Amino acid sequence: MRRGFSLITALIFLVVIATIGALSISLSTQSAKQTGDIYLKNQAGLLLRSGTEYAMLAMSGHDYSVNCLNQVNMTYKSQFDINVSIMYIGNGLPASCNRLANDIATADSNRTVIIDTFVTTINDITSEPIRLHRRTIQKP
Repeated sequence: MRRGFSLITALIFLVVIATIGALSISLSTQSAKQTGDIYLKNQAGLLLRSGTEYAMLAMSGHDYSVNCLNQVNMTYKSQFDINVSIMYIGNGLPASCNRLANDIATADSNRTVIIDTFVTTINDITSEPIRLHRRTIQKP
């Protein structure tokens, strides 16, 4: 009777140790994946801000007497696609502008822009695709 009880105890002990080992390996690989995903999401967040600032720079050097700058598209290291769309608020804007409102009465608010910036992953570099959006109102 004692030998049978010792054998059952040893088997239960082996099953418990094997379960703990499998759980630790699973958590180890999951944390490595999460670290990579967090890094890429932070990088996309920085690209979101940079894309907005780049659009502002492109608008400051654009000639508005001919047409408006409505979109700016960029790619970063074949990993991220950055799309910026620009909506204008003001009066006396060219017909080619994406206008949200064309009846602004104050001169200070003329040619105010609403910038929508989207950053998405291009290639499947993560298990879940990353897509971030930022909307800002700016006065170029």
